[in-house]
Amino acid sequence: MDIKAISVGILQSNCYIIWDEKVLDAIVVDPGDDPDRIIGVIEAKRLLVRYIVCTHAHFDHIGGVSVLKEKTGAKIVIHRDELEIYANAQKLASSWGCRFTQPPAPDMFVNEGDDLRAGDLHFRVLATPGHSPGGICLYGHGILVSGDTIFAGSVGRTDLYGGDMEALKKSFAMIVSLPPETRIFPGHGPSSTVENERNTNFFVYES
Repeated sequence: MDIKAISVGILQSNCYIIWDEKVLDAIVVDPGDDPDRIIGVIEAKRLLVRYIVCTHAHFDHIGGVSVLKEKTGAKIVIHRDELEIYANAQKLASSWGCRFTQPPAPDMFVNEGDDLRAGDLHFRVLATPGHSPGGICLYGHGILVSGDTIFAGSVGRTDLYGGDMEALKKSFAMIVSLPPETRIFPGHGPSSTVENERNTNFFVYES
């Protein structure tokens, strides 16, 4: 497995391209903007993108989905509880003064415990509501792609539509119960580990 992080858009969201180094099947997570940069990596590596996974549907995580779908034909994946926010992402984008292209309808919905496979990649879907109602993480190969549920030293805000502090506390507790060596790749900012977050994240005292 290999993984490439690309910081995109005005909010510097992390898009992750994850691929099987043998067969070059890939998953793209949260293509929030700058689709040409993302496609540049895909083409340079000669990857076949199987899934475009949206950990949640805020505009800064889905702004490049439409172009990426058009270029790759990959399946758009999201949790059903995020569909309302996905369908209305333009409103939030406008409030930030951002141009935004509404993505097409999702191709498939995932739930807690579902598996996503591409080549020898195998990720389990973890339902992690709180920042948004249908937030998900991908867990496998010793990593957690966490969207905006958890960051290095912090967590996602809950004051946007659909946010829920009590749900976030439960999601956070579940994440920090994972093996300590698990590497966390969040939706913004640097990577971390479960052990680091157990020891340094202020939210430990909230959950």
